[in-house]
Amino acid sequence: MMNAPAAERNKDPILSVLKSRVKSDRHGNALEISSGTGQHVVHFANALPNITWQPSEFDGQSLTSIEAYRQHYRLPNVKPAIYLDASESWENWAGIQPESCDLIVNINMMHISPLACTKGLFNGVGKILKPQGLLLIYGPYAVNGTISPQSNVDFDHSLRSRNPEWGLRDIGFLTSLSQDNGLRLEEIVDMPANNKCLLFRKDTVV
Repeated sequence: MMNAPAAERNKDPILSVLKSRVKSDRHGNALEISSGTGQHVVHFANALPNITWQPSEFDGQSLTSIEAYRQHYRLPNVKPAIYLDASESWENWAGIQPESCDLIVNINMMHISPLACTKGLFNGVGKILKPQGLLLIYGPYAVNGTISPQSNVDFDHSLRSRNPEWGLRDIGFLTSLSQDNGLRLEEIVDMPANNKCLLFRKDTVV
């Protein structure tokens, strides 16, 4: 059971956003893409028992940690984690069916992964999210080409020095990408530590 301090800090603020936007009186299916340690999924599942949660990861060590959290908490609404590479086509996402998810969550992945993962995520979400389903992504972002405050500028430089394919993504770019895949940016929620939650809705196909 790995422990990420950032996940410990942000799990309650993100949960507050989820609870205010996810109906508590009906069952739903949620996919967390890039679940990390597993701290988020068990926290969310415990607070939202009407939602069945599917954690996923690319990293083997993280998959082991997620399973350890699942075994420790034994929540009936957390499925065993699946291997998922967001840069691959959604058809390779462990058999997840089209329009099968009411909610998809992605926390702190986009800035520490190649751009192909972000593009693949939006493409896949556009296929597997139900009409009117919700995508929540969380992390630090650029706004209209500008990164602020200075701590986020420094963070972006640090990321790009470690891997040129990493770095903060611009909300304008993500909005355009979402629109290309049948989603629309519904809301931007400012979060602690200069992060944001971006909420995207899949419109019903007319």
